[in-house]
Amino acid sequence: MSFWRCMLVLLLFTAGAQLIAAGKESPEKKKGPEEGQMQVKAQTIAFAIHGGAGTIDRDKITPDREKKYRSGLEHALKAGYEILQQGGSGLDAVEAAVRIMEDDPLFNAGKGSVFTSAGTNEMDAAIMDGKTLKAGAVASVKRIKNPISLARMVMERSSHVMLDCAGAEAFAKENGVELVDPKYFFTQERWDELQRVKAAAKNRQGDIKSIITDQELYGTVGAVALDRKGNLAVATSTGGTTNKLPGRIGDSPVIGAGTYANNATCAVSGTGDGEYFIRVAVAHEVSALIQYKGMSLEEAAQAAIDKVGQLGGRGGLIAIDRRGEIAMPFNTSGMYRGHVDSEGRFIIEIYR
Repeated sequence: MSFWRCMLVLLLFTAGAQLIAAGKESPEKKKGPEEGQMQVKAQTIAFAIHGGAGTIDRDKITPDREKKYRSGLEHALKAGYEILQQGGSGLDAVEAAVRIMEDDPLFNAGKGSVFTSAGTNEMDAAIMDGKTLKAGAVASVKRIKNPISLARMVMERSSHVMLDCAGAEAFAKENGVELVDPKYFFTQERWDELQRVKAAAKNRQGDIKSIITDQELYGTVGAVALDRKGNLAVATSTGGTTNKLPGRIGDSPVIGAGTYANNATCAVSGTGDGEYFIRVAVAHEVSALIQYKGMSLEEAAQAAIDKVGQLGGRGGLIAIDRRGEIAMPFNTSGMYRGHVDSEGRFIIEIYR
């Protein structure tokens, strides 16, 4: 009996000691997330836009015009970035930014689109989701106020990737998009550019770029984003090139040429000589160099632009990778561009 009494006393003593030790545990050690909560590190967000690349010389732009360009870029940059800050999707951010630039006659997209040789405005646009690799594009549309939004409808409401011309506009009407009068896209500045080009061609005055700068000749707007869920997105929109043949389609709506996004690598939007961007498949080239050659975003983006240059093409691109790094290479004297840095500051640049 004495043996079992001793064992009982020993067990009671041990249990008591454990309770005392538990009672003395420092309160600080118990602090942590409430039950059911998780500690999750906030995902980096990143955003960048462009408004076209070309011959953009500081001494050929008046201070007032430069101010307007900077204001237009900042407006678009702010709109997209605020969506990301509030937890919105990358797709919403890039669409919002591009819509703003489509509504600004300074940029060659939407309202500010250049004229074809027939004196009409024909616009192209594309959008892509890096998470699903879904994409939507429209080409040669003439009565769509915001082509980028119609491109998103093609992606989300159809089984197709690209619709063009009358088919795209019929699809727009079926989905409740109001068509605008083609006169909406008329701007005197773009019309005057077309007349100069036509006069030069008629008088055989040599290279078209000696009469009109390549920034006036072509241009594009675009945006790339990384949202809080780690998803990449891209949107690109353009009026094409001045004096282009009716029906000409450039690189902007061609997935993999002027527009591409893949969560595994990057999101890319290009601007420049569209025919060269198509031949190089520039946007996908950047992604492929990252995925298959292990290049950094900056290395891959520069290599893709170098290939365009080697063929004789000019232009630039903006790109964001899955870590939020940004690259903006171009081989022209300037590119209208903007991004938000790691401290949340808006950086707007025009010249090299």
